[in-house]
Amino acid sequence: MFVHILPNILGPLLVIMTVDLASAILLEATLSFLGIGLPADSPSLGTLIPIGIQFLLSGEWWILWIPTLFLVALVGSINILGDFLRDVFNPRLR
Repeated sequence: MFVHILPNILGPLLVIMTVDLASAILLEATLSFLGIGLPADSPSLGTLIPIGIQFLLSGEWWILWIPTLFLVALVGSINILGDFLRDVFNPRLR
């Protein structure tokens, strides 16, 4: 079982886990942005973005853009990690 089945399911399993992790982060941030996710007093990227929107026109643009760019970079890097793991664990490329 460990010789034949595990190497063939390890790659797709890791890719699915990384894609689901990125989706879960985006879902949590979206729900917190809409106000139906985590409570407003808990730190979340989804709660930091609406707070930053209030300060956007006052000259403090970084309050909005830093959490937004961090969220984009986090989800993008997790997806790139999943793509890399798919290439590493693909038994057809060996």
